[in-house]
Amino acid sequence: MPSVIVHYQEIALKGRNRPWFVERLVSNVRAATADLGVRKIRALMGRIEVQYESDDNWDEIRERLGRLPGIANFSKAVRTRCDFDVIVETVLAELANMQVESFRVTAQRADKRFPMTSPEIERQLGGRIKAAQGWRVDLERPALTVRVETLTDEAFCYLHKEPGAGGLPSGVSGRVACLLSGGIDSPVAAYRMVKRGCRVRLIHFHSYPILSHTSQDKVAEIADRLTRSQLDTRLYLVAFGDIQRQVVLAVPPPLRVVVYRRLMLRIAERIALASGALALVTGEAVGQVASQTLDNMAVIDSVASLPVLRPLVGMDKDEIVQEARRLGTYEVSIIPDEDCCTLFTPKHPATKARARQVDAAEQGLEVERLVEEAVTSAVRRDLSFPAKPASRVVA
Repeated sequence: MPSVIVHYQEIALKGRNRPWFVERLVSNVRAATADLGVRKIRALMGRIEVQYESDDNWDEIRERLGRLPGIANFSKAVRTRCDFDVIVETVLAELANMQVESFRVTAQRADKRFPMTSPEIERQLGGRIKAAQGWRVDLERPALTVRVETLTDEAFCYLHKEPGAGGLPSGVSGRVACLLSGGIDSPVAAYRMVKRGCRVRLIHFHSYPILSHTSQDKVAEIADRLTRSQLDTRLYLVAFGDIQRQVVLAVPPPLRVVVYRRLMLRIAERIALASGALALVTGEAVGQVASQTLDNMAVIDSVASLPVLRPLVGMDKDEIVQEARRLGTYEVSIIPDEDCCTLFTPKHPATKARARQVDAAEQGLEVERLVEEAVTSAVRRDLSFPAKPASRVVA
């Protein structure tokens, strides 16, 4: 039966809490591969083994494991007895039909009771491979690296290493709620929190039916892609167009964007608290647009009791775009749409709003009523990956 050996990196530094982190990663791997013929998943010494039925599923297993936070790298491997002669036979059988110019052997001895040290395994196995295949040894830039890991009763041999997403397993760091637009930045911010082990709730503000349904469709697709990493996602869709109309009637144009943001933060915090989230997340970066200045951020954050996290705060646009491309959300984010950020936006928004001015401007609004109505009418969608028979849609 084929195996995949999964390695983690940051989890290994967690000391006494490491078993709990490993257990969470095992659970996530099991959930991510539930429909791919996986027979058994085991936590071994500093690694995880995934046993699956058929190589027909390997490409899909590789894709899913590559997206799963907490995994540093993984490899399709052959399991054998922890006996040097058996290891040699297994490796030579794997290499029988291959032709390369150079190679090296890398060994890891997880159980130090194995009678040979790692360098001894490398030298002797390398010598046997060279004698059988006639390949040149190159320790610096080999065309092929043969890897062997010896445990207590078994060993694993593999030839290729696949990169993982890194970070921590989703679900080990608590819940956060991310304000998700249809743009480039906020999906990247959400994903960064997923990689830090958070379960990320998504909150999207839209202006339907004043504007088209496109932004909601885009966000649903972005949420689906994020779900491939965190496996379960809750998305809230909040109607914001009527609130914006009332802001336009009561607030001077330069302060409207800041007031919009404060109202969004109040609504998002109410939803976050109800869903057990411990912080809010936004995709803002300092100075990226006129409203994202330190002065405005301070005034906006003042209405929230929860911490407001900005994972992208020090990044420039090129860095964010590159990460969005890697994540696979960039192509969705650049689809033209009309969202609430483009509705009733003043030509010259304030860049240095003052709390006293904004507080005075909000006196013309029934803030509590607007927040309560928005929260009550929000639509919730639950997504899962792999998809369950039906996703619930409730008001």
